[in-house]
Amino acid sequence: MFFGTRKLEMPTRGQALPGRDEPMPLEGQDLVHKVKGTPIKPPFPEGLEQVVVGMGCFWGAEQRFWQQPGVFTTAVGYAAGYTPNPTYEEVCSGYTGHNEVVLVVFDPVQVPFEKILKNFWESHDPTQGMAQGNDRGTQYRSGIYTFSDKQKALAEASREEYQRALDEAGKGEITTEIQPAGPFYYAEPYHQQYLAKNPGGYCGLGGTGVKLS
Repeated sequence: MFFGTRKLEMPTRGQALPGRDEPMPLEGQDLVHKVKGTPIKPPFPEGLEQVVVGMGCFWGAEQRFWQQPGVFTTAVGYAAGYTPNPTYEEVCSGYTGHNEVVLVVFDPVQVPFEKILKNFWESHDPTQGMAQGNDRGTQYRSGIYTFSDKQKALAEASREEYQRALDEAGKGEITTEIQPAGPFYYAEPYHQQYLAKNPGGYCGLGGTGVKLS
């Protein structure tokens, strides 16, 4: 996860790489979650909800959510940038504007969105700007990309609540961006459920130690 230009400033749309029309090829067993055995691409069963989150390197972030009860499936990809259908190398260059993100598909009856948000806040440090731990670059920023006005309102309320908890603990200011979800571009097959395929693989995830009540 350590190569690339690692730009710390977002590019403009005019600076972004052109990308391509063709989506990342995922077929056969690549479409099946390696841990849960569920599909990682829609259509998903009726009644499920989705959210996309960025928490730094997406390998460890995905694992945090597939382990959460009530989550139907997860997938890693790229979002909140400009370049259509980017490659991993292009995202790492800093010239796509994309964030490394996790698509979380969950059953709100089993796990309310508030618990998804609790997992999000407590599993990484949302005060680091364009970085997470030793990973530095625009693709490592903290973000919540919502699929409804209700999700957005709950996410913003939880950000305020977590900021109060961080203030009490003497921590910094949250830099997490919260915005409506745009296109989600699936990452290369080898990134999907990476830590299930490589149990000793790199995970740069580390929280603040502060809990969200």
